[in-house]
Parts: sequence; structure tokens; C-alpha cells
Amino acid sequence: MELRVFTEPQQGATYDDLLAVALEAERLGFGAFFRSDHYLHMSGDGLPGSTDAWTTLAGLARETSTIRLGTMMTSATFRHPGVLAIQVAQVDQMSGGRVELGIGAGWFTQEHEAYGIPFPDTKERFERYAEQARAWSPACGPRRWGSATPSPATSTRLTDSPALPKPVQSRGHRGGVPILVGGLGKKKTPALAAAYADEFNLPFADEETTAAQFARVRQAAEQIRRDPDEITWSNALVLCVGADEAEIARRAAAIGREVDEPAHQRPGRYAGRGGREDQAVRGAGQRAGLPPGARPQ
Repeated sequence: MELRVFTEPQQGATYDDLLAVALEAERLGFGAFFRSDHYLHMSGDGLPGSTDAWTTLAGLARETSTIRLGTMMTSATFRHPGVLAIQVAQVDQMSGGRVELGIGAGWFTQEHEAYGIPFPDTKERFERYAEQARAWSPACGPRRWGSATPSPATSTRLTDSPALPKPVQSRGHRGGVPILVGGLGKKKTPALAAAYADEFNLPFADEETTAAQFARVRQAAEQIRRDPDEITWSNALVLCVGADEAEIARRAAAIGREVDEPAHQRPGRYAGRGGREDQAVRGAGQRAGLPPGARPQ
């Protein structure tokens, strides 16, 4: 099992704050530094204001050296597929091949309203999401995109695109950078993950929800004759670790949590797990879907 750091700077963090966390995560040997892609806080005042995800990662690409970098998740409503492909490929070049792209349909109505970003209905948002995943393969391949007409639910039209620049990486399932797909949808999400994802991620889900959704994605992969073991399985978790109960409680309070709160609050949105290092690692392994008795690495 690999541990990665995930931050939500829309709640209030400057680029310098994020740089400090990324550098410390790199020094401590965490596998990656990920950030959310949001433009508006969800609680509090959000000061000093959100930062742009891909601008942040471009800066971190030049100021870090080994840690992997990515988004969880980039909303398909924020950027045209062609523009996103250029941004991600450029940041991958700037980092020497350390970028991963997490993509999602988008869900936060208020941030779209606050910044005048169109927010179509769920059906169209998911189609745009799928379109981003489909577009990424030819964007990273050796050929030009050529021409493409839009799907019925979108307005994207490509005409003789050179599909440049190219990323450094080619390790992704469909070529180029690895793609993360996530979510709790029971039909379309598993199918999309099976077809395009290098990693499938769940957002703060309990063990029962994790097991059920991972099983759906595995089944979807098998249906298209893809080996499910090719996919990396992950879960975003809140972990509070301390040398003793007092330190655990202090650290939980610092992030607005309580040690004794239910392990799974607000299904699908927030969950917490507090404990000493050995307890936290075992708990994270269970939540990530590791079988009983497995030893996280």
C-alpha cells in the first residue's frame, strides 16, 4: 500500500502553503502530492481564496524533484478537452514525467455560479466527463487527432488537431499520463473506469461501500476482458495519527474533527479514522480494500 497526500486548498491555502506541504511530503517519502480542483470554499471564509489546480502543479513541477503530482478530481466543466490535454502534457514535461490526471464530472453548483462557469445537467456533465477520458488517448499517442464531431450531448469539435505537446510518460493504460477515475455511480462510472482508468478512487467511503463499488468496477473490467488487477485501487481518507490519545485528539481538533465521531459521516463525502500509526495503517488498508491479513507496504 502506498500513502499519498491530498489537499483541499479551496478551503484556504496559498501557493506557498502548498509548496511547503509538497516539499515535506517529498522529504518524508510519500508517494504523491494531490490537490483538489475547486474554485470556491465549501465551509468557512476560504481566505485567502482558491488557487488554480494546474497553475499550482506547474509551479510544483519545477520546485519538487521526485514526488508525483496530480488532481483529484479535475472537473470536466472547467476546461475544454483540447485545452486540458495541452495543460496536462506541458506540466508532465515540466515535471520530467511525474503527473497523474484525475478527472470527474463536476458537482459543486455554487462555484460554477460564482465564476460564471456553465453548469449543465447531470447527463451532459457525465458525457463531458467521458469525452475527456476518450480524448486523452489520441492526445497522448503518436498520431494527430485528425477530425472529430461532437457527441450529441456536447459541442466539442476537433479539426485536424496536431495533438501537441506530448507528455513525457507513456505508462497510462491508454498511453500518456495515468488517469484516475472515481465516484459512487453504479453503472456508468464502473464502465468508464474499466475502459480508461489506471486508478479507481473512492471519496471518503466506508468499508462496505468500498467493497461494493470496487466489485462493480472489477466486474465491468472483466466484461471488456481487461484484467482488473491492472487497475490501482484507492480511497481518500482522513487520518489522524499520534503517539498517544492526547496527541491524536489535539491533531483531530486542529482539522475540526473529533476522535469519537462516527467513522463514516455524511455517506460519500466525509469519513475519519483516528489512532496510532499501526492502527491507522491497518485501518487505511481495510478502507482501501486490502483483504484481511494483508500487510500494507
